[in-house]
Amino acid sequence: MNRRPKLTIVAPTASAEEAAAVVAALERFMRETAPLPAPRVPRRNPWQRAALHEGVARAPDEPAPWL
Repeated sequence: MNRRPKLTIVAPTASAEEAAAVVAALERFMRETAPLPAPRVPRRNPWQRAALHEGVARAPDEPAPWL
């Protein structure tokens, strides 16, 4: 997705300054009305993440099959 479209004015009677002013106004409008970025998700504690991946529980329901 192109987040910064290239704006150009196609008007044969507009001067370079007028075209630049219109493009600048459009770019400013797009910046001011752009949606806010999504908030970052806080990183999970690496130890908690490892425990969840290993399936570690506080008190296992049944003994492990290798015990």
